[in-house]
Amino acid sequence: MIESESKKDKEIENKKNTIKRNFKNLSNIEIKRLYSPKDVETFDYNKDLGEPGQFPFTRGVYDNMYRGRFWTMRQFAGFGTAKQTNERFKFLIAHGQTGLSVAFHFPTLYGYESSDEKSLGEIGKVGVAIDTLDDMEVLFDGIDLSKISTSMTINGPASILLAMYIVVGEKKGLKPEQLRGTIQNDILKEYIAQKSWIFPPEPSMRLIVDTIEYCSKNVPQWYTISISGYHIREAGSTAVQELAFTLADGFAYVEEAIKRGLNIDDFAHRLSFFFNAHNNFFEEIAKYRAARRIWAKKLKNKYGAKKPESMRLRFHTQTAGVSLTAQESENNIVRVTLQALAGVLGGTQSLHTNSYDEALCLPTEKSVRIALRTQQIIANESGIADTVDPLAGSYYLEWLTNKMEEEAEIYFKKIEDLGGVIPAIKKNFFQREIANASYKYQKEVDNKERIVVAVNKFQPKSCRNPEILRIDEKVSENQIKNLEKIKRTRNNKVVENALKKLKKAAKGTENLMPYIIDAVKEYASIGEIITVLKEIFGIYVEESIF
Repeated sequence: MIESESKKDKEIENKKNTIKRNFKNLSNIEIKRLYSPKDVETFDYNKDLGEPGQFPFTRGVYDNMYRGRFWTMRQFAGFGTAKQTNERFKFLIAHGQTGLSVAFHFPTLYGYESSDEKSLGEIGKVGVAIDTLDDMEVLFDGIDLSKISTSMTINGPASILLAMYIVVGEKKGLKPEQLRGTIQNDILKEYIAQKSWIFPPEPSMRLIVDTIEYCSKNVPQWYTISISGYHIREAGSTAVQELAFTLADGFAYVEEAIKRGLNIDDFAHRLSFFFNAHNNFFEEIAKYRAARRIWAKKLKNKYGAKKPESMRLRFHTQTAGVSLTAQESENNIVRVTLQALAGVLGGTQSLHTNSYDEALCLPTEKSVRIALRTQQIIANESGIADTVDPLAGSYYLEWLTNKMEEEAEIYFKKIEDLGGVIPAIKKNFFQREIANASYKYQKEVDNKERIVVAVNKFQPKSCRNPEILRIDEKVSENQIKNLEKIKRTRNNKVVENALKKLKKAAKGTENLMPYIIDAVKEYASIGEIITVLKEIFGIYVEESIF
């Protein structure tokens, strides 16, 4: 007979040698001393878990998981010019990377040309500078796009970068249906967390559904959105908030596509997700398992999906940049390893491991190689990939997976009561929830209720920074010169005509992807295309909550 846990816990906690510390995870969920069958009395294997590759996909989206193939090892990279980033891509591929992931600089994220005064001081600093198709051609020069998948972290101008990639593929002799990859294209989380929006929510959603519709017919291997909790978590949310807000965004995209008249089974299987892997090991694993189960049940029961592939939540994981410390930066290798393990044990389809120096600078070749090697060691030496969902059946993990789902459902109800995701954004609901969670966490760190090694405990007497990667200011000068050259040598009358057609289409209801592709082919810049769309769609200004 199992002894009453509350009585036994109380006796044990009253002992003098009990360690006094916070026994709540990062979502503020109280963690008991011990978990037993009593904590999962209603556990039903077939209903709550099922077999891997079968509804509700709690144990993984494929029956064989990593026994069939490892996750895609996709290191996020981008800095300076397209040529510099192309060299980094080739370095990573030579060292065993199996997928590309492009980081764009801030002007590209916001739809500005490098020559715009707002781009001053930002060119190539935190990502690669891309202005026209010419830059995109250089970025992928010498890389066989038929043999590697590419992820692009871009949102407001996502349709433009996708158009560029399609055209680059065509110039390499590839048909659009041969291209594989992901465009982030998740504008809702921009309003919620990352803040790199351009247009108001409604026209932004139109552009996203345009990409879904276009790719479902023309680029069938492309993931049209990477619905991202990563940036929500980096902004300071809890794991539960990341889970709930990300899935709520996903449901909003599904509903918008259905309104367009698209069949759920024609597009849902090309939606993907992007989650953070933070420090609380079991909390992260439970989050991923709960996400798969929630998504599968909603897609089947609420949105009427019939095909199993429509119900599968596939996701990319990136280790938590916000968890990295400048103090004793080598300690970040340990943090990243634990986070990567959580992602793999949680069943991720692809993984980026942060470099240990990212709290100080863009990654050096040394640090990014160590980050990639971390994945390769996990895959080839740890044995973790030998069996599917090895932690299933743990009383603690199954209880925590159920708890994460339960807490997420509470948030779904709050969002529904506010009228849905976009009304909740305009009422600053998400922003306020994240701000409060972030403030609470920082107070706990400041009060040493949560220990961050080498930051608020075990501080070093002195700390020497590693080698720093710096971006030469000549990058800015060269990028602007190249843009000016492209504008001089292209057929500007043809460009002007393509932009006029795009503007006319934007005033109506047509799918804008064919018009954007036509403009891109003629070397219209991102800034020029965005300017045209701003004239029709306007820009979004957030109402401050402070």
